[in-house]
Amino acid sequence: MRYEQIAGVILGVRERRLRVRRRDEVPRGQARMNPKAMEYLGIKDKVEIVIGGKKKYVFTALPLDKVPENEIWCNSDEMKELGIADNTIAATRALSPAGERP
Repeated sequence: MRYEQIAGVILGVRERRLRVRRRDEVPRGQARMNPKAMEYLGIKDKVEIVIGGKKKYVFTALPLDKVPENEIWCNSDEMKELGIADNTIAATRALSPAGERP
């Protein structure tokens, strides 16, 4: 778990390593996640995935029960354009509406 300090208070930012899967049925710009994983990570609207500690991408997260808890599904064509292979492991965390981590 990562920590951030805001106004002298240390806040824990929940982060989990999930497997990114390519799926044709997911629209571009969106990601499908298991509702339990979304609840654990505190994801309400946007999700940030970080690959290799360098590449950062933001998607609109939507819950889908049939997604396994350890996976995040994204659009197949979009993942190819971004150079993200199927089954890639990525750090996944919530992104607040203002674009800053909670």
